[in-house]
This record gives sequence, structure tokens and C-alpha cells, in this order.
Amino acid sequence: MTELVREQVLERELAKIKPTTKRTQQIAFVFAFLALLVDGADMLLLSFSLNSLKAEFGLSNLQAGTLGSFTLAGMAIGGFIGGWACDRLGRVRTVVISILIFSVLTAALGFTQNYEQFAVLRFLSAFGIGSLYIAANTLMAEYVPTEYRTTVLGTLQAGWTVGYIVATVLAGWIIPEYGWRTLFFIAIIPSVMAIFIQKLVPEPESWQRARLQRLYAPAEITAQQPAKKSTVKEIFADPANRRMFILWIFTAGFLQFGYYGVNNWMPAYLESELHMNFKSMAGYMIGTYVAMIFGKILAGFAADRLGRRAVFSFGAIGTAIFLPVIVLFNTPDNIAYLLIFFGFLYGIPYAINATYMTESFATSIRGTAVGGAYNAGRIGAMFAPAIIGAAASGGSIGLGFLIMGGGPISYVEQCPGYSSKTVNTIHKKHNFNFKKEPEYRLFFFIFIN
Repeated sequence: MTELVREQVLERELAKIKPTTKRTQQIAFVFAFLALLVDGADMLLLSFSLNSLKAEFGLSNLQAGTLGSFTLAGMAIGGFIGGWACDRLGRVRTVVISILIFSVLTAALGFTQNYEQFAVLRFLSAFGIGSLYIAANTLMAEYVPTEYRTTVLGTLQAGWTVGYIVATVLAGWIIPEYGWRTLFFIAIIPSVMAIFIQKLVPEPESWQRARLQRLYAPAEITAQQPAKKSTVKEIFADPANRRMFILWIFTAGFLQFGYYGVNNWMPAYLESELHMNFKSMAGYMIGTYVAMIFGKILAGFAADRLGRRAVFSFGAIGTAIFLPVIVLFNTPDNIAYLLIFFGFLYGIPYAINATYMTESFATSIRGTAVGGAYNAGRIGAMFAPAIIGAAASGGSIGLGFLIMGGGPISYVEQCPGYSSKTVNTIHKKHNFNFKKEPEYRLFFFIFIN
């Protein structure tokens, strides 16, 4: 293809791209919100099924805990792959593929006959869970104008927690009446949504243009462009970047270590050790997740006024203190209040984590650094459910929760903190100005270049 023909093809293809309309943005938001909703719901189905799985498959507490660990391992791998797929295959296509993966494979869990079959399918289905979170956020980040992008993406994050509530309601209705297998069978429903997303949501205009430029750019322009330095090399070549990246791996690991460990086992703890019936337990969990939504909203508001680290540390320390309170001082009269307050506290660090991480890295390396650190931390956190299971085998689930309480305290210790002088130095070095770049104050932290 001659250079003239390449230019003509490029111009013709660029002209075919339709400008983004407000209606398209609204449709994209609705589907992205629903995608995160079903993503969060799928994540929680296992938690509500643990006791049923233990009884039917004859599992030990340790084996039951490893199912949660396999889920987190699959999510971590899916997160890395999803970031790559977003750039190579497209945002919308990655969303669709991710939904189909976890929808079909999660529904297939209802046919499993033993621990090994369930563990393998759960691990594979988690690829879709981890990938979808990245793809949905990336899609909306490119659809929403800068001036209100943070508000929209912040609202989008509530979809995950709303998914928790939906899963809780469904589990409270389905498991006592129809059993755990039916709960997993309904996971096939989101696959229908994937069809509508493919038909109704086009790829973002910016991605389409970038793709065409990559395919049809004139050869002399491509040759004149300097070789792009690997972002991974850029992270590790600079001592400040390297230190910050390592600190955030530990911070993300401890954050998720405590969160996923407790979240995976809390329903079983309420049912087995506090002797709640299933429907009552589901009601308590709904209250916890509603409180978590409010915690996230208020934490974001407070962090803009009081500082990221102060509010982040408050939520982490408060959560760590409150876990022993729940285990050691619960009564039938106060457990509802304890769980609601606990949910509120645990929403705080998760609300701030995204913005805090993105502000720690320069624009040129932010996607890879934040995505790499968060998912590397998730790999470490995959051991948390198994650790609680091991503690439950030798004592109680509550004992495992007390161990998890060390996670939030640890990530406060690891949590990176800069003086204002250091921040200004880093921003000048990397030409990094948040007043000029408000679009990077996003609740969007596992995007991978």
C-alpha cells in the first residue's frame, strides 16, 4: 500500500467515526454500571454458598477457604489480561468477553460434583471478574468529559457494592428454598446483557482514532517517532518510582488481605458461630453493604478537604479496631449495629485507595504502575481466605478475623505519604499538575497500559 493510499484510507476511516452523543454516554454508563453490578454479585455468590458446599462436598474449613483464594488468584490474572485486552481488542469487546467468561463458567459451577471440579471452574470464571472491572472503568473513563468524569466514575463504583446487595437478596431467597446450585445457575442471565452491549455501545471515539492511526499512519511518521521506553523499565529505573511502586504493592496487598478474607467468611461466621438463620444473616449483610456505600461517598468528600492519607488511615485503623469488637463483644442485641458501623468503616479506605494510588505516579507510568501494584497485591491477598479457613479448623472463624485485623494496621504502616515539598518536586520532575489534569483524580485504579 503506497503512502498516498494509506493516507486516503486513514482519512476515509476516520470520517466514518461517529461523534459521541449524550445518549451514547448514558447508554454506556447504564451498561457499565450493570456490568460492575453483576461483577460484584458474582464475586459474593461463593461467600453465601460456603456452608452448603462444605456440607455437600464434605469440605474442611481450609478447603472452603482455598476456594476464595482461587477466586482472588483468577481475578489477579484476569486483571492483567483485561488491561492488555482493552488496548489490543477494544474496551467494549473486552467487556463482552469478560461477561461471557464469568457468566457461563459461574453457571457451570452448578453442575460440579466435587471440590476439584468446583475449584478449577471458579478459578477460570474469576478471570472474567477481574477483567471486567478494568474494562468497564476504562470504557467509561473515555466516554465521560473531563469536567464531570470523577463524579461519574465515583458513582460507577457503587455498582460493585450494589451487586453485593443483589447477591445477598438472591442468596437469602434462593438457597433456603432451592439450594446453592440454583444460585449459580442464574449467573447465566448476564450473558444476555453482553449481546446488547455489543450492539448498542460503540467503542470510544478516542480508542477508534488511536487504532486507525496505529494501522494506517504513514511509514515516515512512524519511523520518525522515538522508540517508546517501556513503562515497566521506567518504573524500576527511577529510585523514587521504584520505591513508591513497591510500597503500593504492600499497601494494596494488606488492604485486600483483610477485605477479601473477612468478606469471604463473614456470612459463614454469622450463620455458623453466631447461629443466625440464613435469611436473618442475609438481612444483616445487606445492612453492612448499604453502610459501605455511604462510607465510600462520605470518605471521598472528606479526603478532598482533610487529605488522602489522614482519612485513609482513619478508615484502616478504625476497621482493624472494630474487627475484634465484633468477635469479642457481639450480642444478639448489638450485632446489627456493629456490622453496620463496620461496613461504614471498611468503605472508607476503599473509596480513597483509587485516587490515592493514581496521585502517587506520574502520567507516563500511572496506568502500568497502579495496575501492576494493585493486582500484585491481590495475588498476596489470595491467601487470606485460606488462612481464615485454617484458623477455623483449629479454633474458630472469629480467630481468623482477629488475624485479619492486622492487615489494615499493616497497610497504614506501608501507606505512602509525601510532604507538600516532596509532592511539588515530583510533580515538577514529571510535569505532573493536577490542576491541569483533573481527569486523573479517578476512582480507576487497575487500568493497565
